[in-house]
Amino acid sequence: MAVFSLSASSSSFIFSSSSTCSSSTKPPFPSSSSSSSKTANKTPFIGLSAAQSQKLWIPTTSSLTFGNGGSSRRSFEVHSTQEITRVPLDERWMWEEDEVEGIDIWNKTWYPKAADHVNTEKPWYIVDATDKILGRLASTIAIYIRGKNLATYTPSVDMGAFVIVVNAEKVAVSGKKRNQKLYRRHSGRPGGMTVETFDQLQQRIPERIVEHAVRGMLPKGRLGRALFNHLKVYKGPDHPHEAQKPLDLPIRDKRIQIRR
Repeated sequence: MAVFSLSASSSSFIFSSSSTCSSSTKPPFPSSSSSSSKTANKTPFIGLSAAQSQKLWIPTTSSLTFGNGGSSRRSFEVHSTQEITRVPLDERWMWEEDEVEGIDIWNKTWYPKAADHVNTEKPWYIVDATDKILGRLASTIAIYIRGKNLATYTPSVDMGAFVIVVNAEKVAVSGKKRNQKLYRRHSGRPGGMTVETFDQLQQRIPERIVEHAVRGMLPKGRLGRALFNHLKVYKGPDHPHEAQKPLDLPIRDKRIQIRR
């Protein structure tokens, strides 16, 4: 009975033939003791390690002589000399019959439940838009509406807060955007396109400028539409949300205030 041994980095395998055979050309694979002393290279396909100076020899049918009376039936078995590692109970692939409707033992990633994002328990913030640059103010508001400032932030869940913006008519823009920035709307009829500048829209509906900027920074879809309801923009310093006791919106951007 011929036994061929192949040494690997993690375990060694033994190929054994069920019928006796003898090789006439080359010796079998080197033993694990001789191959382990040489520098090993990790193959990119199977992840095994083989010595550089040893060339793997795979026996062919012509180089083997079987003592089974010329029969063509030859079977090889693969045995591992390393003990099989037992899988921990909470990391097994299948579950028992009594665990079908039990707890989820596979998915351990935390995901917010309905009790973790109740609207009545979310914080409220207020920010004064006087002399604040429109884009920098809108990006800060969008961060708190989405909840990206929280450790429990989840992209597909409404985890953010409510933001109140006052003095929307005093928001500022840099450069020549006051006369060059355009806002377009369409009535739906042929030729119904209406174009107006930033200065014209600020005099007509100043709240729409902040709403348009923040809406573009929120997700597109039903989640974004739900998050947009968390934004409350008002002209002037007054707002009807005193009962919510809003806190001042934390602003880390030092360049958000325009320089006069």
